[in-house]
Formats: sequence, structure tokens, C-alpha cells
Amino acid sequence: MNANTSRENPAEWDESAQLLSSTARDLPTGRHQFHKERLMAQIHDMQQEERTVTAAPAKTRRLRVPRPAIALPALAAVLAGAVVAGVSMSGGAGVRDGGVATGPALTTRIGTATAKGAPQLLDQISLAAADGTHPAVKPGQYIYIESKTADTFVKTVGDTSGVASHALHRRQVWKSPDGTKGWLIDPAVNDSSEGETLSLPDERGNTPKAYLNAPSYDYLAKLTTDPDALLAKIYKETKGHGNSPDQEAFTTIGDLVNESYPPAELYSALFKAAARIPGVVVVQDAVDAVGRRGVAVARLDETSGRREEWIFDRKTHVFLGERTVQVRKNSGTDGLLKPGTVIYTSAIMSRAVVDGMKQTPSQAG
Repeated sequence: MNANTSRENPAEWDESAQLLSSTARDLPTGRHQFHKERLMAQIHDMQQEERTVTAAPAKTRRLRVPRPAIALPALAAVLAGAVVAGVSMSGGAGVRDGGVATGPALTTRIGTATAKGAPQLLDQISLAAADGTHPAVKPGQYIYIESKTADTFVKTVGDTSGVASHALHRRQVWKSPDGTKGWLIDPAVNDSSEGETLSLPDERGNTPKAYLNAPSYDYLAKLTTDPDALLAKIYKETKGHGNSPDQEAFTTIGDLVNESYPPAELYSALFKAAARIPGVVVVQDAVDAVGRRGVAVARLDETSGRREEWIFDRKTHVFLGERTVQVRKNSGTDGLLKPGTVIYTSAIMSRAVVDGMKQTPSQAG
């Protein structure tokens, strides 16, 4: 698979069953899981605030799996009128939430989208993926993925809501092929510079099995590489999740492309499957988290008004990163996220096979 953005090592390839378990913060899963975690965190924060109503607002620990939110009416109703405790944002840098500096909303120019050429572009991307170098992962080795990420969110203090962002920061993930061992360093998830374990069993003693929205390399290696059968499986296993079946299928593929390590044939098949999803478009000018410009394969979520974009190098079709952009105005508090707001952005800096936990490609012999 031709997805290298770093050449530090020959083996390098560039580019939860339990609701609140640590493994749920491992990989970006489907939007439904992220939203459930976010809602549960907000409920907890609301309860904490009610207990300390006479005290100064405390800093909120936000669960920030890097997936934009979705509409889940049954759960959202529980939070009607809820106030989330937090730190008042002045719009400048220097205030920290978790281990990441915060600042004003991230914005961008909304690129023009067209359905013309989308199947052809995905076919070219699929061919490039099939042609690239993609080392196999052996027992005892680890998949290492390093990215730069940032996000924008609504923060509420008392009766006042505003928009803030977490500054661009480094995210590092290590996972064993069977998914039972791992480590995460992400200051937006854990304040410690050392990070936290993703190894199983989790803190509740559970060892969840890998599945489509939280896959291991071994799980992915067993998936069909027939695009039609693969897409049918995705629709079947994500039924009832997300804002629509088509959007959830697109998001699921995006998660697999962004922060997992699909075997070469599957990686190519994922793009062929994506070409079969209705509503997929091309955005000719898109920018990843570190400013690399490229062409994007995208799809608009009609419910949230947000467009998810997978960004590729225009010439080589190497995957660069992804972003979610608000392109339509919403009502209520969500209306604070104006069109052009970058809800989430990432850039894959390195994707590699390494021989040890916490080892980086530059440390490999």
C-alpha cells in the first residue's frame, strides 16, 4: 500500500464493548459510540456541578474520542437543559483542558463539492493502495500510528456557551496484532505525558472481542476483500447506528482508513466499497491538520450538517488525514458552530510496524 509519509524505517507504512472502558478511547469507533460516551460524561459533569453549585466552576474532563457527534434523541433528551461545568474561554491560547492548550474556533474555507469524478478518484486511490509497500505484522510486534489532531467544541459555563478548540497536538497509539496489548499517548485524553495502557483486560476485568468499530489487525485480516460483500457486512453490523445507514457506513470506513492498519488487499477493497455508498463526493481543495493540501473524498451528514472529508495527496493518492467541517447552520447551542468551523482535523504523520511497545520508527534498529 502506498501510504508512506515518513521513510525512517523499511518496515514503516506512513500515512468497546464497554461504554466507558479505557479501550473505548483506543481507536476512533463509530459516531454512535463516541456520542454515548460524550453524553455520559456530560451527565456526570452536570451531577458534579449540582453538588458544588456554590463553588467556582471546576475543570471538566472531557472524553474526546476524535469523532464528531451525532443526534441520538433518546439520550439527548436526558440532557435537556443540562449545564456542563468548564473553564471560561477568552479566545486566546494559554488555558489548558486536559493536557492541551485551548483557543478560538478552528475555521476553514468550505470547499466546493461535486459528485462528478468520485468513483474514478476512489478507483485511483484503491489502485495506489494496492501497489504500495505494506509489511505484515508478526506476533510480538506492534502497529504504531502517530498523528496530529485538533478539534472544536461548544463549552458552557453557567448560562453562557461559547466555542473553543483544542490546539493541534501529537497522538501516538501502539497496538498488538491481536488487540490485547496497547498504549496511548494523547494529552487530550490523558493528562500524563506517559499516556495510558490499552492492554486487556480493562479496569473492569473485561476482555472485549474485536469487532468492526474496534478492530484488531488479526480481525481485519479475516474480513472479506470483496467490495460488495464488505460493504454489505458494514451496513449489517452498523444498522441502527449513526444518523443514516449510508453516513454510518462512510464513517466506519473512514475510521478504518484513519487509525487502524488494514492488510493491503482489505485497504484497497475499503475504497472500492466506499465508491458504492450514495452521496459520496469530491472536494478538490482540502487541507489536513498540518497544512498539507490535497483532494478529498467526502460525504455530507444531512442531519448534523457536517461533512466528513478523507484527504489524499493529489498526485500519489497517499492518505494524508481527515477532517469534519460544519457546512450548514444548526439551531440551538449547536448553532454556535458556524459554517466553516473545523469540528475535527487530523494528519497521519507515521504508520509503522515496530518491535516493542512505546518504540517509534526512529528507534528501530
